[in-house]
Amino acid sequence: MSKSKDIKCSFCGSGKQDTLMLIAGLDAHICDKCVAQANQILSEELSTRKNKTAQSALTLMKPMEIKNHLDQYVIGQDDAKKVLSVAVYNHYKRLNQKVDKDEIEIEKSNIIMVGETGTGKTLLAKTIAKVLHVPFCICDATVLTEAGYVGEDVESILTRLLQAADYDVAAAERGIVYIDEVDKIARKSDNPSITRDVSGEGVQQALLKILEGTMVNVPPQGGRKHPDQKMIAVNTNNILFICGGAFDGIEKKIANRLKTQTVGYRVNNDDVNIDMKNLYKYITPQDLRSFGLIPELIGRLPVITSLNPLDRDALLNILTEPKNSLIRQYTKLFEFEGVKLEFEREVLEFIVDKAMEFKLGARGLRSICEAIMIDAMFEMPSEKHHDKELYITLDYAIDKFAKSDIKKLKVA
Repeated sequence: MSKSKDIKCSFCGSGKQDTLMLIAGLDAHICDKCVAQANQILSEELSTRKNKTAQSALTLMKPMEIKNHLDQYVIGQDDAKKVLSVAVYNHYKRLNQKVDKDEIEIEKSNIIMVGETGTGKTLLAKTIAKVLHVPFCICDATVLTEAGYVGEDVESILTRLLQAADYDVAAAERGIVYIDEVDKIARKSDNPSITRDVSGEGVQQALLKILEGTMVNVPPQGGRKHPDQKMIAVNTNNILFICGGAFDGIEKKIANRLKTQTVGYRVNNDDVNIDMKNLYKYITPQDLRSFGLIPELIGRLPVITSLNPLDRDALLNILTEPKNSLIRQYTKLFEFEGVKLEFEREVLEFIVDKAMEFKLGARGLRSICEAIMIDAMFEMPSEKHHDKELYITLDYAIDKFAKSDIKKLKVA
């Protein structure tokens, strides 16, 4: 008994009677207090190392290098690529900046992308996140509502970013968030609402602080907040937010504004040369405000860029040129079955013509390809055709698009 009382912690010297628990080793003991303190020291050290690793792993690519990488995956949209490359480069220069007392602090430059559906807004954001090796998440603005209403709180955006970063807060605080369909939370009327606008103005106001930079208590599993839930504090000051939306109908507001500026005597000849097929490139903060975004939100999205509508040549290039083009994806799928897949040139042109007809942009290409290839993908895995070739002809593509038989497909 006396021997047990003589046992002490080998680190702090506390006796057994002064501790909750003494853990025995080979020739030593450690108390619960020293274990807790050691755990705290270890977590702080690991956190410091993670920050240093994240700092060194963040390869600060030049804007031209970022754009060259984007060119491999996204066809066209050179203006949007330049704007994004410069904005991202400046943002991560800001993260690497060591701020002294007398030094100028660079402010965050969030981005808003405006363009028709299927022009590559989401793809641009995804590709930039890949090249920078930072946590990235996509959030749909349409599911967000004001606190207390059915739907998701604005803080759920950060929950998804934490999940993408494996709950590494330091990594998440350097990540990129893409908020899609931001045009769907536009105010429905020109007058500020004196009542609740559950999916519109109220959500915009809830986004203000997060976009600007603040400490946010985030529920780790998402969903609604409740008092008993453990929260994770996330600082959004260094998170880059990219917002995207089609802003359907904003062309009319842009056209009206340009018309008022060009009526009357001509100041210069540039006023006449307006590209009526692509009014998005003339977009200004004034147009976003008239569409229904509140001025405070527009002010926190200082970088505005537009994406050009895709013409026939661009769609044809999208189908074949990028590293992960649709044709290469289907070719790879059939390679797994030991089948070499080839398309007639006329088939690609047929797919593009149908996509132009549907006016769905690049997304329309996938739907048409699936309609043509679905029976081939269904039947080929069950057939014995090793070292064979599948040659898709225009006749088959037309017939298959009209729900014809797979027998039209030529097997060489």
